[in-house]
Amino acid sequence: MLVNNNTQAVSTVQQIKRPDMDPANAAASALYSGALQAAQQSVTVPAAQKELDKATDRIDEAFAKTRVQLQASTAATPATTDMPATGSTTSSARADFTDYMSKTPAERIREQLLKEQGLTEADVQNMSQEKQDAISKQVAERLKQQQEQQVAAKTTDPQALTVKETLAAI
Repeated sequence: MLVNNNTQAVSTVQQIKRPDMDPANAAASALYSGALQAAQQSVTVPAAQKELDKATDRIDEAFAKTRVQLQASTAATPATTDMPATGSTTSSARADFTDYMSKTPAERIREQLLKEQGLTEADVQNMSQEKQDAISKQVAERLKQQQEQQVAAKTTDPQALTVKETLAAI
């Protein structure tokens, strides 16, 4: 059952109704002729369209504000986008990364081992020679294990090795 509470649409439907038809036929005639649908659309579509236009305007306004803010922040600090300031998080992270990558695998393993044991290089220098040798021996063992794992990974997956070799040849 179709019910419309809009008085304007109801009055439009009532004007179309002919007095010589019984109420059931008049209602069916109005539905089949599309007069009711036309009346509803003429009343509800402009309101929906207005709401849609308002929402679109708000979205466009938000994008415009964001764009202005981005342009203002970029124009205010052109030097910081190209080269970070000294002491900033980005430059310290970059420096840490380059320092780490410049180390040999043995140095990386030694640093990790000392960190696990809660020691620093200064602590190691103050230790007896036997303890220093023990730490060096642990580093050598871990380095050997790491190399064995890499060799094992290459030999267990020969297809991956050939793919790597092919890519390296290209």
